[in-house]
Amino acid sequence: QVQLVESGGGSVQAGGSLRLSCAASGYSYDIDCMAWFRQAPGKEREPVARIFSSNGKTLYADSVKGRFTISQDNAKKTLYLQMNSLKPEDTAMYYCAADLNGGSRYSPIIQSGDFGYWGQGTQVTVSS
Repeated sequence: QVQLVESGGGSVQAGGSLRLSCAASGYSYDIDCMAWFRQAPGKEREPVARIFSSNGKTLYADSVKGRFTISQDNAKKTLYLQMNSLKPEDTAMYYCAADLNGGSRYSPIIQSGDFGYWGQGTQVTVSS
């Protein structure tokens, strides 16, 4: 029922910036929490950041803290990820995810199992 569509991925040189967007649609109730995950070739999927829809509280992975910023526009039902000072190790497929059940409220860390809906992903490639 819930659809998440990412956009904004592309190829940039190290030190550059990109802004990812995730448009949500098809749901009747408020989304409790939204997050970004990423997966690089040969590696496990890892959390990037999350944000609670009600109060805007955020949590970031240590690897992106200080460089990435997660934000939301509830009126437009859109999630964003501003990525600055990009590094080659940031190269990955980036996925948008939504938690409609409230599981994230009980999780001190970002967990894939708390998110029941996922987008198709958008590729980010950073060259050195």
